Amino acid sequence: MTGSNDVIRVHDDPASIDPQAWNALLAQQARPTPFMRHEYLAALHASGSAVARAGWLPQWITLHRDGRLYAAAPAYLKSHSYGEYVFDWAWADAYQRHGLAYYPKLLVAVPFTPVPGSRLLAVDAEARVQLLAALQAHAQGHELSSAHLLFHDEADAEAARALGWMPRQGIQFHWTADDAQPVSTMADYLATMQREKRKKIQQERRKVADAGVQFTAHAGPEIDASLWDFFHHCYRLTYRAHHSSPYLTRDFFDRMAATMAGHWVMFVARRAGQRLGCSLIAIDPATREAYGRYWGCTEYIPCLHFEACYYQPLQWCIEHGYRRFEGGAQGEHKMARGLMPVGTASAHWLAHPQFARAVQDFLSREASGIEAYADELREHSPFKSAAEGP
Repeated sequence: MTGSNDVIRVHDDPASIDPQAWNALLAQQARPTPFMRHEYLAALHASGSAVARAGWLPQWITLHRDGRLYAAAPAYLKSHSYGEYVFDWAWADAYQRHGLAYYPKLLVAVPFTPVPGSRLLAVDAEARVQLLAALQAHAQGHELSSAHLLFHDEADAEAARALGWMPRQGIQFHWTADDAQPVSTMADYLATMQREKRKKIQQERRKVADAGVQFTAHAGPEIDASLWDFFHHCYRLTYRAHHSSPYLTRDFFDRMAATMAGHWVMFVARRAGQRLGCSLIAIDPATREAYGRYWGCTEYIPCLHFEACYYQPLQWCIEHGYRRFEGGAQGEHKMARGLMPVGTASAHWLAHPQFARAVQDFLSREASGIEAYADELREHSPFKSAAEGP
């Protein structure tokens, strides 16, 4: 419980929080990621990417004891469910059909970034529960329909269970280095796969090479302003192709270049010296983990997407000794490239008792389906079995 010297604060501007104190707290967590760094989250706000006019009103919660930060979370008042990757549109529709307002809701998440990791930053388990209780009280005090905690880690899940929040499961596809069968080259990696899977990958890579396309990798400061300009142009084209608007402004990437350059690697496709596509991954050199983020191209070339988004990043990770490559949200097709199903988690609190019971029933049935789905996916592993040998 909070004591007499404890202070709870709500921030509508991340700049009002001490970046050093935030990052020091993040470093203490079980699963920190670059996306929870103050620089990343503050850049989303300062660049106009995650702001009130876009449906993301910051309501960051911090807990202080004797003037020191001991718990914090990035929370937002949301007027829609875009950019979250945990879908609750049906819940919003049910509220509307019953004459109730689902929005605004309170969301604890990294905007536009479905990367699992620590969300409730706290000095210990007790403080983590206090933080989540403060978030719930904030939602109740403002008569919000609900509060949601997305892509959290196990420590956060314990806090959610303690307060009776409803758990929800999801699936992503990640490549993880196999200590029992270490590889140091892409050729070694392909040799661990079943023949038909290996052959398909080789054919896809050959199509790109035969089209005269070559790739270069650029890490950290090697990504100059010209490359960032080209990347953002391609990024916008990807959204245009899907008849939607991009979430991230060009200014956001300027801020990343200035404050977090060491956390980015860009793969640029060229033909006859002309740039025609690129992909961007985030990296954490401390944990040796990489995260697939964005891509785009100026013209269609068969299999260019697979090369830019999977094969080039995987090859880079293997050659640089990285332990994990997360492929992002959704996509069974990623399994054929060696990214295997991994569970993700979210937790939810709904103010309306009847809707809470209905959602709980839905989530229980959904969880059984997710578990069966994951089991079925694992039965179709692209890798050789032990019986198949080398």
